[in-house]
Amino acid sequence: MSSTARMDRRRRKAMARNHGKMPASILDAMAGDEAMPLDPVAKEYWTKDLQNPLRRIVLPTLKIILTITLHITYYLKRLSPIQWRAHGFLQWQICFFMKWFVRPEANVLILRHFWAESNLLNFVIDNAGQDEVDPVLIHPKMIRDLMVQTFVHHDQGVLMTMRDLTEPDRSRWPVPKDELSWENWKPVRIDYGVDRKKWTQFLDFETAHELFKTTFCFWLTAPEYEAAINSFQFDHSIGLLIDDIVGASHFADIAYNRFPMILVGPTGLSYRFLMHGFFVEHTHGHLERMRAELGLEN
Repeated sequence: MSSTARMDRRRRKAMARNHGKMPASILDAMAGDEAMPLDPVAKEYWTKDLQNPLRRIVLPTLKIILTITLHITYYLKRLSPIQWRAHGFLQWQICFFMKWFVRPEANVLILRHFWAESNLLNFVIDNAGQDEVDPVLIHPKMIRDLMVQTFVHHDQGVLMTMRDLTEPDRSRWPVPKDELSWENWKPVRIDYGVDRKKWTQFLDFETAHELFKTTFCFWLTAPEYEAAINSFQFDHSIGLLIDDIVGASHFADIAYNRFPMILVGPTGLSYRFLMHGFFVEHTHGHLERMRAELGLEN
């Protein structure tokens, strides 16, 4: 029997085995995909969030309307000679919004992001051989913690780390696995639960971000907002540093946001924001696997 005939026979057998099976949904494929590690809680809550009917019915229209309002606010703030800001009021609005209107699963994902990104930055700091660089200490356990550990502080954690890591000690890179430093790595410990859901908490992650992105721009000065939305662009740089530290070559490839030397505006912000979140979660998942192999606490 020829090789072509054998291949055809195998295909027919495979088709016979699959005949009558229900087709796989996108969510089924997401659940089965383990190629890019993701914390089980993060994966579960994200897939639940994706099933919110608002994403199909309301979100497409909101994206159009609120993208227009964001661009108008952004350019008016940049043109205005008077710059105003209200960090405390902004954080109060965010916390109130999360507590009363955002689904608990989405709130957990937001809180997780602060921890995960702090861990990535601290991993680079711990293995850069520069003791004078301060670690990022942003680990909110509850929504109310965001009144102190704010979104602005979170964005500044990236910018200040990249500013201070001017000359990391690359002589030891890549670092053998058993010699890696995890001094300031903190396993994610969030005290906010999803079992007590208010009837008003109906907004999924993406819809909540769309509704709040113009407000975030309005209550920051133009330079502050520009710094915040450009902090994403260092994803690629952080990925390259981690690649060099552990001797891998895939963390930088995960990054969607790249080339921080080019300043970007609010165009495409929502997608860049989501891709930043997944870069952080996937890279964090890779390093958590590494910690597990080393027998470290998760």
